[in-house]
Amino acid sequence: MAKQTVEIEFIETEAAYRRALKRLAMFFDAPPKAGARDDTEFRLLMLMVEKYEAGKYAVPPPDPVAAICFAVEQRGLATADLQNALGSRQRVHDILRKKRRLTLAQIRTLNQKFRVPAEVLIRDYQLDHPKR
Repeated sequence: MAKQTVEIEFIETEAAYRRALKRLAMFFDAPPKAGARDDTEFRLLMLMVEKYEAGKYAVPPPDPVAAICFAVEQRGLATADLQNALGSRQRVHDILRKKRRLTLAQIRTLNQKFRVPAEVLIRDYQLDHPKR
């Protein structure tokens, strides 16, 4: 395969980011063929835009309790459905009200049964009223 030279502006500013997005939009209207010069430009632009967005618009991972509530809502379940994973109704209430932390066993169960990512569930979070 022959070497290809592509001229691309490095994305360091919001203006350069907007120009890159505008150029990318043209590729979405007419996708380049694999291996073509435009394909190289497209892939490089995508990489640079992803890197810029990751640094500029990074979204922090959700709070573990918020992630549990989201998983329950997305599945059309009720908080009562968490009892099998977390224990008693009081335990579910305490965890969702941030009065009690999740145990390792509960994290494993939520990960397996509700597909909540373990890396989200193990995040530290502030308890409202720690239970002694």
